[in-house]
Amino acid sequence: MDRDWLTAEEAMARLGVRPQTLYAYVSRGRIETRPDPGDPRRSRYRLSDVGQLEARKRRGRKASEVAAGAIAWGEPVLDSAITTVAHGRLFYRGRGAVELAESATLESVARLLRGGHGAVLKGQARTPPPTLPEIRPRLFAALAERAGLDPPARGRAPLALAAEATGLLDLVADAAAGAVASGPIHARLATAWGRPEASDAIRRALVLLADHELNASTFAARVTASTGASLAASALAGLSALSGPLHGGMAGRVINLVEESRRIGPDGAVAGRLARAGPIPGFGHPLYPEGDPRAAALLTGFDPPPDYVALKSAVEAATGEAANIDFPLTALAARFDLPPDAPFGLFAVARTAGWLAHAVEQVQTGALIRPRARYTGPEPL
Repeated sequence: MDRDWLTAEEAMARLGVRPQTLYAYVSRGRIETRPDPGDPRRSRYRLSDVGQLEARKRRGRKASEVAAGAIAWGEPVLDSAITTVAHGRLFYRGRGAVELAESATLESVARLLRGGHGAVLKGQARTPPPTLPEIRPRLFAALAERAGLDPPARGRAPLALAAEATGLLDLVADAAAGAVASGPIHARLATAWGRPEASDAIRRALVLLADHELNASTFAARVTASTGASLAASALAGLSALSGPLHGGMAGRVINLVEESRRIGPDGAVAGRLARAGPIPGFGHPLYPEGDPRAAALLTGFDPPPDYVALKSAVEAATGEAANIDFPLTALAARFDLPPDAPFGLFAVARTAGWLAHAVEQVQTGALIRPRARYTGPEPL
């Protein structure tokens, strides 16, 4: 949309720079450009990129302010070769996640994220998952038991860590399914939930959710791994962060919105949210101003229920915001009548692949993640 793009003159005015500096920002990948629809010889500059640079200039280069700005959608804080979001797309070690979702399995993507070259590693012997009635408690119980038993990851051989990660991914998948079974994870989940026809849609969702750069749960997993803790402990830290309503628990908020739209109609539900000046769950994403490509890719794998289609149209018409991955994840569960906590279970199983890859990468750096806090309490006596 035109309001999301600036002319060169507008960008330079906001940043207070000359053309040479603007072009330098572009060449370093700090500002994304596209051809001007009215004049292909000219370029337009992404407003959100210019806004981030403008905010950074206002903060100045004081180290504490730069660090504070990095906490929420700000400057990168550590190096990683695993995943990046660039030009509105998600890449796993340089390969497009959307393209991988066409045919890859979660197991193959997990190997890719860990830096493997396609070799299948045999995991440990599998034991039955905890006998609890719901998905979420089984996931926590399974990982907590392993976290209490497994040795530290620090100093372990890379091949041993890779084999352990393979076993842990199976453990989490078994916990979500509620049983030990053979075959690819997406098929095991679909069969365990009594919906074999959902197998390919589940496969697509797992691949698209496998990793997402340094999100809250992945950062929690990396902090834990930086202490040398076991891979299971790192995955458990990631699962704990995922459980919050602003992360993996967002599906519940989307479902509440859908139920509200059934009662009063999608237009009324959207108008009510806007009147309360609250965000609309399942729509918009700071990293994807043009729309979350994972959501679009997942929606191509199944036909969403009519009430989800109507709500999506109402939100897009009222706000211009496109759906993010949380919306089609809940639509998938509704379309195939999956268990109530299936959206969280799918998210957790998929993201375990990413948590383990990041944990292994962090362990291999040998560095402890230990930031400082800016103290705002009473004056020390």
